[in-house]
Amino acid sequence: MMNDIIRFIAQHPASSKLAALIAGTIAIWIIMRYVRRLLTKHIADNAGRYTARKTANAVGFLLLLLLIAALYVESFAKFSMALGVAGAGIAFALQEVIASFAGWLAILFGGFYKPGDRVQLGGIKGDVIDVGVLRTTLMETGQWVDGDLYNGRIVLVANSFIFKEPVFNYSGEFPFLWDEIKVPVMYGSDYARAQDILLNAGSEHATNLSGSPLEKWKDLQNKFRLEDAQTDPMVSITANDNWVEMTLRYIVDYKLRRITKTRLFTQILADVEKTRGKVKMASATHQIVGIPKIQVSLKKK
Repeated sequence: MMNDIIRFIAQHPASSKLAALIAGTIAIWIIMRYVRRLLTKHIADNAGRYTARKTANAVGFLLLLLLIAALYVESFAKFSMALGVAGAGIAFALQEVIASFAGWLAILFGGFYKPGDRVQLGGIKGDVIDVGVLRTTLMETGQWVDGDLYNGRIVLVANSFIFKEPVFNYSGEFPFLWDEIKVPVMYGSDYARAQDILLNAGSEHATNLSGSPLEKWKDLQNKFRLEDAQTDPMVSITANDNWVEMTLRYIVDYKLRRITKTRLFTQILADVEKTRGKVKMASATHQIVGIPKIQVSLKKK
């Protein structure tokens, strides 16, 4: 039985190459699976484990390509001729796949985004958890959940998307965002004290950031044509028909917008209470300025 199998393989070279390819593929899969387990076992952080898994997959794919090339190098000339004849039809049928593959290359080498970044792709906002050959995987934020919090949905977006619509990166080379809160102050309040309350809250909760926003902005200025920007908290004042609106503008880490707003409002409300009425928060009110006169005439019949 074994002799018959060996004789059959010897008489059919294509079968022997196919058997070698199958055996080699199984061997590469076993080896790379062991390597992935070994790497993830000795790497503590998630980012390192993700990078190790992706690197191991890339090495395994490269080894498989080398195996195919070693087995079928003689047939590549005929194969390329046949592929050239069918190239137009294949390109038309797989245009979306080809565009997604080109998008993957652009993402890797163009710096659009990387795993861990917070992006918005066509109205879908979330954190990039994986960049595949054809699709980018996002852990979505927002939608029915207020703020920049996860809602639990995992979204797959074709990589070809980057050629069709803008890509918004919240955490690229400048991992900070400008945010602001608006506080309505009643007319007749101590405006200077109200402004100090907002600035003190901004200085305490919106300046303790990992990494200096000013240094990051200067790095951007060295790379792009940008003007100087105000990175310290600032307060602007606008008067309208109902109240004096004070706006606190500040820089915040892109992942800490919601918690920073909570801390700011908590301190601002507490400091306003300490003024004992010198600073009052305003609310929407309606005033009746006049009632038209009504004449009633009663006549007896």
